[in-house]
Order: sequence, then C-alpha cells, then structure tokens
Amino acid sequence: MKKIFALLVAVAMVLSLAACGGGTSSSSASNTGSTAGGDSSTAGDNSTSQPASAADLEPVTLKMWFHGSNVTPEASEKVMAEVNAYLKDKINASIDPIWGTWGDFNDSVVTALSGGDDVDIYFTCNWSGDEYNKYARNGYWVKLDDMLPQYGADLLEAIPQAIWDCAKTNGADGNGVYAVPGLKDTATQYCIDVNGTLLAELGYDVDAVCAAGLDIYSDEFEEMLKKAKEVKGSNFYPLVMEPVVMERIGTTTSIITGASTLLSYYYDAEHPGNDTGAKLVNKYATEEFKKYADRIYYLSQQGYISPSTQSVATSNDYRNSVQASGDYLFNTQPYAFGCELDYSKARNLDVRMVPCDQPFMDATSGQGAMMAISATSKNPERALMFLNLLNTDPELMTMVNYGLEGYTYTKNDDGTITFIDDARTNYTPWTNGVGNVRILPPTDAQGADFWDRFTAYYDTAEALPIGGFVFDPSDYEQEMAAISSVYEQYGFNIMGGAVDPDTALPEFLSKLEEAGIDKIVAGAQEQLDKYLAG
Repeated sequence: MKKIFALLVAVAMVLSLAACGGGTSSSSASNTGSTAGGDSSTAGDNSTSQPASAADLEPVTLKMWFHGSNVTPEASEKVMAEVNAYLKDKINASIDPIWGTWGDFNDSVVTALSGGDDVDIYFTCNWSGDEYNKYARNGYWVKLDDMLPQYGADLLEAIPQAIWDCAKTNGADGNGVYAVPGLKDTATQYCIDVNGTLLAELGYDVDAVCAAGLDIYSDEFEEMLKKAKEVKGSNFYPLVMEPVVMERIGTTTSIITGASTLLSYYYDAEHPGNDTGAKLVNKYATEEFKKYADRIYYLSQQGYISPSTQSVATSNDYRNSVQASGDYLFNTQPYAFGCELDYSKARNLDVRMVPCDQPFMDATSGQGAMMAISATSKNPERALMFLNLLNTDPELMTMVNYGLEGYTYTKNDDGTITFIDDARTNYTPWTNGVGNVRILPPTDAQGADFWDRFTAYYDTAEALPIGGFVFDPSDYEQEMAAISSVYEQYGFNIMGGAVDPDTALPEFLSKLEEAGIDKIVAGAQEQLDKYLAG
C-alpha cells in the first residue's frame, strides 16, 4: 500500500481521563499543549489551512459500511434523503450506507477488502473480522495523523487524549492513528447480569444480594443456583455465560489485544490503575486459571450450565435466546452504562448488573468501535471531513443513529426523545458502532441527565498500568497458527466447564508448549517492555 501521510500534530482535550499510554493525561478544552502521537509536533499550530467551504467542494458520494444494524431498505432511503440534504450544505457530500448486521459483517467485509473495493469508510475494532490492528499493519487503513488537524480539528477537541492514545497502533505507515475511535462506553467493567425477577421469586432480597456482590467461588453463589434449579426444574440451567468472559471474571485478567485467547495481565479489581507488575503470562499455566477451571467444571457437573453454553457452535445463539426469554438466573456481561434499563425493557424483567471489578481503560475499550478510511478510497479527506462532522454535530449524529423526528422518534419537553416503535424497529443502527454517543439526545427511559451521568461514570475509569498496549504477532505467525489449532481443541471447552481440567488442562499446556507458547509470551513481554519505556 502506498504511503499517504506523515505524523500526528498534537491535540486539545475536553475531558480529563487517565491516558492509556501509561501515566496520566488531563487538560481542559482550552489547554492545547498536549500531544497525541508520541511525536514532536505541537498543538495549537494555526498554520494549517482549513478545508474549503461546501460551495467550493466538488460533490462526492462516500460509501460507508456499518456493523450490527437492523435497517430496512425503505427506512434507510427515507432517513438518508434527509441526511444527504443536510450534508450537501455542510461538506457537499452524500452517504451511501451498507448496513452490515451481526450475522453478515465479518465475512462480507473481509471478502470486500481482500478483493479491492470502492468503500470509503469501514467499521473496525479489535474484535471484528477486519480487526483494526491487523488491517492497519497490512495497509488497508489510511493513517490519519497528518490529516486530523486540517480535516478533523473538531474531532481532536471532542475525543479525549486517552482515547486517541488507545487508538494508536503500529500500522503500515508507522505508529499512529488509523481509525477514528467512537466516544462511547470507553471503559471495561465485568458484571454478573442478574435476573432480579427470578431472584425475588426464589425468596431473596434482590437489593441486598446485589449490594453485597457476587462471588462465583462462594457457597452463597452456589446456593442460589441450586435453589433456582430446584424451583425451575431439571431442564433449567441457571448459569448462562460467555466462557471467555466468565474466565476473566474468575481470574481478574484483562484482554491483551492481539493475543486475547493466550495471554493475560492480572490487575487489581478494586483499583485497576495500581501497579501489579508489568508481567504478561500464559493464562492457562497459572494457579488462578486452574482454580477457575476447577470451579466452572464443578458447577457444570451440578447441572447448572447448559451443554449449549459449552459448544462454540451453539454458545452465542443459546445465550442470546435465553437472555431474550429471561430463562436464566445469572449471566456474564461486559458493562455499558445504563444497559440494565434497555435489558429490563427488552426482556420484561428486573435486570440488575452486579460489578465484579471497577471500570478500567485499555486498548480493548479504546478500540471497541472505530471508523477507518479505506486505503482504496478516492476521497480520504472528504471521508475524514464527514467523520469529523458526524462525531461533533448532534443533529447529524441523531439522524444517522436515531432516524428522523416524527418518523422514528418524537421530542419531549424535557429534552428527551421517545421512539416510535414500528418505525424505530425498521431503522436501528447499532448505536455504539456509529460514533460519539455523547452528543445524542437522551431517551425518555434514560432520563434527561443520562449523558451527564454516563460521562461521569466513564471519567472515573482508571487506565491499566500496561496502558493501550497491543501485541503485534506478525513475527510469530507460525506459532500463532499452531497455538490457535490447539486452543480450538481445548480452550473453550475448559473455560466452559465441559471437560475435567485435571486431565484436559495438562494435555492443553503440553500441546501449547509444543506449539511455541513460551516464545509468544517472551515476545509479548519484550514488546510490552519497549512500549512502557516509550
């Protein structure tokens, strides 16, 4: 891929957050002295020329691929007609959306990117098929550093420095920012999703149970599972989970982007920013993992976990189904502020979220939803102008994300909106996948002060001591392929409680060693040491 841009000029900040790059970074919107790329450029340089006005720009159409959408063609046509009329006056551009769904996005975008395409903007992140860091290394995304001061100046002011730090990666054109990060749920916090309605039916004080917290290793936790099983019958499985999430809850470990199924970093659950030592380990070779594996296998043997949870082929669909029906007692959930309101309404239950740790920031949360400009785009500057406007203009963000007043929602006197059910059902982009959710109007269910509370919650998140570290596996492709094969055979089954860890875990560890796990751990540690050294 051709080299397009140079290095990022420093940026201003509007929020005070701990920086993901190690240490802290805070300033007000008027403070223009911080940098965003680890380079020597300084913020506040007004010598860069500004984009031309809309009247001076040639009209362009930008094709944009979204993720997680439920949008009918008719609804898209109606909303986009208004969106594009608005954009014509702003940047003389129009948007041609591709509404990728949860089911088709990964395969479709990988095929499109591998064959060359005419898409200008792609959703990307550190968990999608077009994984942000990998595709940046392979030259699929435009490096944005040099463009941002001219075409994304409002973006630089709107998105906190900590999030820009998390977005930096080693791409084809060097270290920098290769996608615009979404200002959404910018921290990770693991919770137990509690069916409060069922818990009350079992005779428990729901408020007291949730206030006391839940410990998967405790006798009390097992007692509640047992009682639910007795009351609901032998075909009821009270513990539903994502095995990989339950393992993190059980071991207090974070994801290492680039090697999420292999490596772990152990953090302080009460104060994630505390220095616990910059040490990466093979997660499966630790005492903590063995303790977790023993516990989840025991709970499975008691009949508390469905076999459908323990199979990769059925786990996700099964979990979604029982969540929707409310046919569970406990579930795992990476938290998004206010999600219990949505879940309670959707499931017609009293849904509670019980924290297992305090919120923290790392590359996982900072790269959780992003928009990248394709290296094949014929109009990268205009694409960035659009992303700048989308993420800073409340009217545009509301149209793209929520639709049109009178069609998909109505406005209320207190500043909230109420969705019109039938129309909104036909036009439902994935809110967090679109961009800066903090400029959306609150819904009536959220309350008028929702975004103030949302921002306050995420502002408390502490950065992990390893910051926004991302493992680059490009020098270990042979080992990673071999280890992936071994993981598919053992990893999910052990984390799901499907097999006895006394026999399966030693076999797993032996095969991991043969496949080169020690080389991966050493290489990752070397990269982390260099990252922390600056």
